[in-house]
Amino acid sequence: MGFAGLMTDTVSILKQNGDLFEGIKASVQSNKIFIEGAQPLIETGDLVRRKMSNGGEETFRVLDPGFHEKFHAIPAGYQMKVLKLGVPEAARNIENITYNVSGHNARINLNSVDNSHNAVSVNPDAVELLSALRGVISGMGLPPDQVREASELLDSAEAQIQSGKPSKPVLSALLNALPHAANVAAIASSILSLF
Repeated sequence: MGFAGLMTDTVSILKQNGDLFEGIKASVQSNKIFIEGAQPLIETGDLVRRKMSNGGEETFRVLDPGFHEKFHAIPAGYQMKVLKLGVPEAARNIENITYNVSGHNARINLNSVDNSHNAVSVNPDAVELLSALRGVISGMGLPPDQVREASELLDSAEAQIQSGKPSKPVLSALLNALPHAANVAAIASSILSLF
């Protein structure tokens, strides 16, 4: 019987960053868990959950991943040292995972009602000036490749502004790379003065 034949348990790995890996074959002992293979990456502090055929569930915190590379006929794998968590402690650990999201109105709801209020602060004057700048450039009679390049620069400048905290040096470099004309320079200067 190979090592895979010893993996009679099925576990899920809950990473500290919120990633969840399910359906992983393992051999669960009282204070050790063995998993064959190098994926997923298991780190100290991750949680291992085992659902048993009798309906019970156990949760373990990884104390030492104990990863070992392949050696001759022995495949790569984990020989984890773990701490079995009690029911209240397991629930607390699972509920205290931090999810990082970004972007306008980004949110995560897990078994809850969303009563939050989001405020997005994008400078409307900057958006209006960017729109005017697009109009000026499209009316300059530039060759199509220069119009496309200017449009890409304006898209990047708009992304900087929409981020809520634009980098003024990056925004300045983008606007200064636009085709040179008096109206373009005046509008670009007005945009930069807003930040």
